[in-house]
Amino acid sequence: MSSEIRALEPKQLWNKFADLNEVPRPSKKEERVIQFMKDFGNNLGLETIEDEVGNVIIRKPASAGMEDRKAIVMQSHLDMVHQKNNDTVFNFDEQGIDMFVEGDWVKAKGTTLGADNGLGVATIMAILESDTIAHPELEALFTIDEETGMTGAQGLKGGLLKGEILLNLDTEEDDEIGVGCAGGVDVTATRDYSEEETPEFKIGYTITVKGLQGGHSGMQIHEGLGNANKLMNRLLFDGFENYGLRISEIDGGSLRNAIPRESNAIVAIDAVNEATFETEMKAKAGEIKFEFKTMEPDLEVVISKTETPEKIMELGVQEGLTRALYAAHNGVYRMSPDIEGLVETSNNIARVIVKDGAIKIGCLTRSSVDSTKQDLANTLRATFELTGCEVEFSGDYPGWAPNMDSAILKVMVPIYERLNNGEKPHVAACHAGLECGILGTNYPEMDMISFGPNIKGAHSPDERAQISSAQKYWEFVLEILKHIPKA
Repeated sequence: MSSEIRALEPKQLWNKFADLNEVPRPSKKEERVIQFMKDFGNNLGLETIEDEVGNVIIRKPASAGMEDRKAIVMQSHLDMVHQKNNDTVFNFDEQGIDMFVEGDWVKAKGTTLGADNGLGVATIMAILESDTIAHPELEALFTIDEETGMTGAQGLKGGLLKGEILLNLDTEEDDEIGVGCAGGVDVTATRDYSEEETPEFKIGYTITVKGLQGGHSGMQIHEGLGNANKLMNRLLFDGFENYGLRISEIDGGSLRNAIPRESNAIVAIDAVNEATFETEMKAKAGEIKFEFKTMEPDLEVVISKTETPEKIMELGVQEGLTRALYAAHNGVYRMSPDIEGLVETSNNIARVIVKDGAIKIGCLTRSSVDSTKQDLANTLRATFELTGCEVEFSGDYPGWAPNMDSAILKVMVPIYERLNNGEKPHVAACHAGLECGILGTNYPEMDMISFGPNIKGAHSPDERAQISSAQKYWEFVLEILKHIPKA
């Protein structure tokens, strides 16, 4: 791990982040990081438990003079999104993250950085380890599998935690204090189809959409970023309409919570159309690149000849698929009528796989209003069922309703203003899936708040954490701990 990371200030925070990033920690494969965290707590001589789903809780008594304050829970998730550039050789299951400093930012070499939510985890570790930081009685809650289902938060039983206030450290703007978030549901459409022998008069092509920024499918869904699956479908639809294009395979996107950056397709067209196909498809690609020239300057569409595929999709199913993907909603569905600038409901068409006679389309639908979330999920269900797909809803989790009367919020706002020359924080709900909503189902009386340092490009290989912001955030954390209200 680079020594330049460990030399950054505050050293307590960055050293713990460096330690954590040496441990592989993909979602649903957290065994090593769970053991790492248990060893950490036990080596400090603190009460350390693992619950039945894999969450780790470490308890630390109040520091001297803070015994009369309310007990708090500090919470972050152990897992991280694993994304890498196509040309990056990296094994997330075996390697630690390779970090470097560029100006005011910490980045990773071709992969996600893990600052989401590793900086939150590192913050809590630094406080647990310190014998000089003032704090009330503390329960550190490290949840698992936040990024692909929030099963850790869902599996945490009531009664385990004693704290009255929960500080969630999973917000990615340092001027924001989070008081609410969206819920979500996974929408998955599947169907089988018959493969046909590719006629002799057809020739093969690969179509690749790449170079998109990607990013967080909640926090960045309103930014107008390109979705590789939707862009690929435009090309496939147009190619069929004009040149008899037939689909053999599609592999687009990856994780539901990441806006898809790349998509690849293997297709066959009538050989007689070869010259016009290449010319017209490149023109179509040029139109798309022009549309996205501001938001996606590195967008590439590569169309190249390849070996003719042996099999192609059944024609009727292909027509239904491309029409359904065209019709399926992607992006913002509704803005909040109550909170200015907040996305209320959205969908990300995250994953499209067509291969060996099977179609699978994966979406993540988010909303801060459960009824609107269900409405959009049903809209997608109807769209895909019209083309013969079976549609399943899974992984449903609730949103977190804002509480503007929160006692800890009233403590934090004046602290923020004092530390930042009178600047007011942005108190808001976010269009991301924080665990507070789920944790609140078993701990309804717990006062919850969320905050964190500036992290850009989360869920993509462009993820980066701002050094100066981490310093600002660390000072904020220490002041909050000093001013927890009396019990």
